[in-house]
Amino acid sequence: MTSLRTSRTASDTRNPRARIRYTGVAAAAAGLLATLLAVSPAAATPDPGDAPVGGTVSAEQAADARAAIQSGEIPGVDEIVHSSNIEHLANIPKDALKGSNSDLAFQGNYAFAGNYDGFRIFDISDPKAPKSVVQVLCPGSQNDISVSGNLVFLSTDSSRSDDSCASTTQPASVKESWEGMKIFDISDIANPKYVAAVETACGSHTHTLVPQRKDVYVYVSSYSPNVAFPDCQPPHDGISVIKVPRKAPEQAAVVDFPVLFPGEGPDGGGNPGGPTNPGVSKTTGCHDITVLPEKDLAAGACMGDGILFDIEDPEHPRVIDRVQDNVNFAFWHSATFNQRANKVVFTDELGGGSGATCNAAIGPNRGADGIYDIVGKGKNRKLVFRSYFKIPRHQAATENCVAHNGSLIPVKGKDLMVQAWYQGGISVWDFTDSAKPKEIAYFERGPLSATTLSTAGSWSAYYYNGHIYSNDMAKGFDVLKLSDPRTDPAKRIRMDGLNVQTQPDYFDFDD
Repeated sequence: MTSLRTSRTASDTRNPRARIRYTGVAAAAAGLLATLLAVSPAAATPDPGDAPVGGTVSAEQAADARAAIQSGEIPGVDEIVHSSNIEHLANIPKDALKGSNSDLAFQGNYAFAGNYDGFRIFDISDPKAPKSVVQVLCPGSQNDISVSGNLVFLSTDSSRSDDSCASTTQPASVKESWEGMKIFDISDIANPKYVAAVETACGSHTHTLVPQRKDVYVYVSSYSPNVAFPDCQPPHDGISVIKVPRKAPEQAAVVDFPVLFPGEGPDGGGNPGGPTNPGVSKTTGCHDITVLPEKDLAAGACMGDGILFDIEDPEHPRVIDRVQDNVNFAFWHSATFNQRANKVVFTDELGGGSGATCNAAIGPNRGADGIYDIVGKGKNRKLVFRSYFKIPRHQAATENCVAHNGSLIPVKGKDLMVQAWYQGGISVWDFTDSAKPKEIAYFERGPLSATTLSTAGSWSAYYYNGHIYSNDMAKGFDVLKLSDPRTDPAKRIRMDGLNVQTQPDYFDFDD
């Protein structure tokens, strides 16, 4: 595989370690190499086929947004507000990668930040002054990212011309389209090398690592909203399982496609969606999966269904229980276990992440978190609904806002979580009492615009080694310090790394 260096950008003058690389499996051809070398890092732009979209609002809604700003009901455009127990330590704006920022992963003193144009690595050894180490241009939404050992994993969920980092978008109906997983070697942290690509059915919207000593298993979550794509025909009621040998990642391959929603008919099982359940997404795969490797347990957010399953045999996961919420949940998006593994928080991504759903009209139970207790033991465990949680601050009609990615804050005996809400900002909340969740801290920016609905805000907000790190789609990489007696004990927990969807065993869950 190749790794190509370009000339330094303006940011390199400020930080001699920062540089941008163009990397690609299919970049061996001389003509393609010349094309890559000709691209200016400063001019790197998101692939329009992968860019999240915004929308327009009515004149009345725009007037309401302006009035809310003037009255102080919501912050002004780009104004930062936060609770007294949160301090904003740092922000690094987007640089050569102009696409929307996405997910985060951590290893040692480094943060790995996904972007629709590729990924960026930050040195966070000093959280007050994070430094950009390298930027890798490799377009392909969403570029959901994870790291394990010397390997970085990147999801591609858009129709690409090939598997290289120089690919372009093309119609999903083109037979030569490529979607799937990309794997990079980061043995030299400042010089990532693209070492493998694995095509998967319906691409890879997100992925989850199940790491083992010799191999890494990757659960690829994808679904089929576009049945024109040749490899994405219904039924698509399972996940792709990739096995990646650590010492030979180029041998990575799909080893199974377990069906999680078996059923009758051409669409398999799972929630049928509308018109049977109007407003609820039909289940044609999973959006995201969180695993607890120490407990051989996983929770899947699968469009119209929430599932609990056993992963003792990582190649053949087995569903234990399945729940649906056809009243308030539109799209089951992600899952988080509590520390004792007797609760799961599922998120509902009402509006697909681009809608303004944090307002009085939508209410507190839609576009929210659903808190479920896990009752029973072994194969008889069941998910039992307890309550909803949604941020208490209403947002303008120009702000996309809905429950999104978050992580636990490890305090023994408490169930605390930090969570991103797009332009609703970042919320720290307590669900120790499953029936009475409450917010205890927050951070947010005012709307990106008072007249236009533009997708922005925190995609992921995670707690890692004493600080909160956020990847804002538009504003860049943020570092926050949380100072509160309820969360301060978490500062004593030090970790070697964190992929939030591979949830660590912070403590001994057993009594």
